[in-house]
Amino acid sequence: MSQLAAALRELRAATGLSMAGLAAKTPYSKSSWERYLNGRTLPPREAVEELCRLAGEPVGRCLALWEIAESEASGRGASVPVPDEPAPAPPVAAPPSASSAPSAPEQRGVATLAVLASVCAVAVSAVVLALVLLPGPSKSTPLSPTAASSTATVASGPGCHGADCAGRSPFAMLCAPQPDTITQRETATGAWVELRHSKICGTTWARMWGGRIGDRIELVVPGRAGSGHAAEVGNAAEVDTYAYTMMAVTAPGTVVRVCFQPAGTGTGKRECFDGRVT
Repeated sequence: MSQLAAALRELRAATGLSMAGLAAKTPYSKSSWERYLNGRTLPPREAVEELCRLAGEPVGRCLALWEIAESEASGRGASVPVPDEPAPAPPVAAPPSASSAPSAPEQRGVATLAVLASVCAVAVSAVVLALVLLPGPSKSTPLSPTAASSTATVASGPGCHGADCAGRSPFAMLCAPQPDTITQRETATGAWVELRHSKICGTTWARMWGGRIGDRIELVVPGRAGSGHAAEVGNAAEVDTYAYTMMAVTAPGTVVRVCFQPAGTGTGKRECFDGRVT
């Protein structure tokens, strides 16, 4: 995570913004940015993207570093133990004594066989060692930033489209990169809600930030049964990040509604906002 934090500090310096300035221009608080840039907390992927955009830098390298840090934090990037080296090849038998030495042609033949045996033993040892040390297809090892970036580029296509995306995560299905914002509103309690649309997946979802534990958002396509999806801020860690709903299938012209319900009683009324997919 130290490499990611160092890269984020460079980006922050490039923006010319203070921690308070970053908080003012992003959905994340000043204390959250301090933790992200000091390497104490893994930032959300969206926070890395936001900082790259503010700095006017391409997001590929930092996202590659983020993927490595996230993999290490979740245990998926643990190193694979290297097994013991295979036993060395048995030594070649010493040539017979002079008293029983064969003729010159026989000596040359024996020497040739000995050399061939040694070469074969070395080759076999090398093949065995390579097979043992090469990770199998089911094992995951950390990638270099370049390799991770290349892998991310290859796997950048969405995992679903249209009806196949209904009720699924926009991030798990790779529908979230560079979506359109349909509408963005600040609620009476200071929380923000937003409707996001992915053209490549043909879907819309809602997200919320700046809320409190227990705040809830609901996404619905008016007039369509079974289109509702909800998300709630469940703990303190989620206060500093986004809360997302699952996706609803939407086409151009579809009206989508997001409703915000503040936590507790007497803290505010339910607020709903509509947006139209373009």
